[in-house]
Amino acid sequence: YGGISALAGYETVNWGKTILSDGATLHNSDAFIYGGAVNIQADFYLSDRIALTANLKERFIFGNSTGHCHFSYGLGIRIMMD
Repeated sequence: YGGISALAGYETVNWGKTILSDGATLHNSDAFIYGGAVNIQADFYLSDRIALTANLKERFIFGNSTGHCHFSYGLGIRIMMD
């Protein structure tokens, strides 16, 4: 499987406070974020009721303070029950 998605949200940094508990100052503040994602997922059937799943996802996020690209992956076992 493959797919493309859009995303939007609101990012809060330290709940809106610019001073951390150790006295350090944050220069970035809360912001609206937006972007998209591309994902690929594959299922490998071991039997008619058990499958291994694998997925890859790359998110492109703009407007935030930590970066623009976030890669994630996952592995799992799917068991189909009646």
